Amino acid sequence: MTQRISQTPHAEPTLAGVRNFRDVGGLPTTDGRRVKTGRLFRSGHLAHATETDAQFLASLGLHTVFDFRNDADHALEGPDVELPGVRNVNIPLSDPADGREFWTMVRDGDLAQLREILGEGKAVARMSRSYRTIIKTRTAEHSRVVHALAEASVPALMHCAAGKDRAGLSIAVTLLALGVGREAIVADYLESNAPHNRYRVRRGSEAAQPRTAEVAELLAPLFDARAPYLTAAFETIDEEWGGVERYLGEGLGLAPETLGRLRDRLLD
Repeated sequence: MTQRISQTPHAEPTLAGVRNFRDVGGLPTTDGRRVKTGRLFRSGHLAHATETDAQFLASLGLHTVFDFRNDADHALEGPDVELPGVRNVNIPLSDPADGREFWTMVRDGDLAQLREILGEGKAVARMSRSYRTIIKTRTAEHSRVVHALAEASVPALMHCAAGKDRAGLSIAVTLLALGVGREAIVADYLESNAPHNRYRVRRGSEAAQPRTAEVAELLAPLFDARAPYLTAAFETIDEEWGGVERYLGEGLGLAPETLGRLRDRLLD
C-alpha cells in the first residue's frame, strides 16, 4: 500500500517517520530581506524515515544533511536513511557520555530518580545550562556548519534527535548570521511544540512507572521548546562576546566576505 504525504497550502508535509520537519524559508531579516525557501530545512532524525519520506526528502535536492547526534543517539535510534547524492555530515554537539546518561534516565529512570534529577525546577535549569554550554563550547562546530553553508553545502537539512535543541541552536546561529531577528528565531523554534512535531518519548518496558502523569510532567521540560532556553543562548552570546557581531567574527571566525556569500546563497 502506498503511503501518502499529506500537504495543504502553506503547510509543511506530514512525514510518517520524521518528526519536526520544516523549511525555515520566509523568515525576515532585520534589513528587510527574507530567507529563501527550499534552501534550509530542519527536522528530527531521519533514522525511521519511510520509503515515501525518503522519496520526498530526495526531491528537495539536498546537498548536505547535518546530523548533530552523538554515538549514544545513534545507538538508540540508528543511522539516518541514505539519500541518493546527498552528503551526510555528522557533527556531534553533545558528548556520548551525556547522551547515554540522558537516555537511560528518560527511558528507565524510576520516579524517585526522576524527582531527584528533574524535580523542583532542575529540569528547566538543566536545559538552560545545556543551551549555554553548547553556545560557549561548540563554536568550532558551529563555525564549520556556517562556513560550509557559505561555500556550497545548500540546500541543507539540519537535525539532531528531536530537531529541537542541538539542531535548534544550529539553526538559530545560522539565522543570526543571516541577520534574522531574535524574535523571529524564537517563533520558529517554538514550532517544535506543535503536536505533529514533538518527539515521541518512549519509556522502557522495564521502567517502574512506564508512563504516568507525574513522569510525563517531570520529563516535559526536556522535550518542550521553551523560549527561555533559547533566550539563555542569546544571553550567553551577549555575555561572552558582547553581541552577535563579535560572536560571528571572533567566536565563529566569520569574515565579512564569508557572511556575504552566506547571505547571497540563503537570502532573497
